Amino acid sequence: MRGGRHVAAVSGASFDLVAGECLALVGESGCGKSVLASALLGLLPGNAQTAGTATIDGIDLLTAGERTLARTVRGRRVGLVPQSPAAHLTPVRTVRAQLEETLRELTTTPRAALRAAAVAAAERAAFPPALLDHYPHELSGGQAQRAATALALIGDAPLLLADEPTTGLDRDLVDRTVDELRRHADDGRALLMITHDLAAAERIADRVAVMYAGRIVELSRADRFFGDPGPRHPYARGLLAALPERDFTPIPGMPPELGALPDGCAFAARCDRADDTCGAVPRFEDGVACHHSEETVRA
Repeated sequence: MRGGRHVAAVSGASFDLVAGECLALVGESGCGKSVLASALLGLLPGNAQTAGTATIDGIDLLTAGERTLARTVRGRRVGLVPQSPAAHLTPVRTVRAQLEETLRELTTTPRAALRAAAVAAAERAAFPPALLDHYPHELSGGQAQRAATALALIGDAPLLLADEPTTGLDRDLVDRTVDELRRHADDGRALLMITHDLAAAERIADRVAVMYAGRIVELSRADRFFGDPGPRHPYARGLLAALPERDFTPIPGMPPELGALPDGCAFAARCDRADDTCGAVPRFEDGVACHHSEETVRA
């Protein structure tokens, strides 16, 4: 709720994720991607309302109480690489102390082996062991990101939510980080990667979900999305066309505010194929929500 009115930050998002799979959730800032991740872990503001179901191991994450989320879900069944790692790291404890505490909580590592296990956890996320005794405020943004990734990977949770896990990283570290996240899935777990980095998504994703104005507008296999025949939704095609290595053509206009969505298709004002049919909200069918999806593919 904002200013006394309801804001539908995410509406009608539906997907599944199986063991061994990586799903990349992409879209512009403010489209609802991080809200979706927060909802799955019960981390929304107190006045937020949720509806629907989101289950893992028989637990409905949207209706589970804080006790269940804290004791059996967070870290154990669902791990999180947060979008703002500096805000999630404990400011008065060193990285080493936080890694060792997490190892004690989520694993059976003997106390005598904690120090070596913390080093191994840091190296897994490309965090320099020489910085383990630093406090979060002594780290750069990229170093904090890697520390948060190390913490998220420790529990080997069946589902890992990685919210912009490559923020602040150089390209070589981006590749190393996403490859490690991919290994998490390859070892029989699932990965939901929320990202602006389409190159990272192309590198490791099995499927791609595109979100616009709080709705998933396309869900496709990654090889089809990045290859042939390409995306079916005009917005998804625009995301790819805006990449420097492609057409480098930005999508015109700005996305609508989630609290003031237009009637009908939310992308219509930015779409060169919009017509009178776009006055109705398109149904999500066969992996796409667009009145002109077949026309887009032929184009």
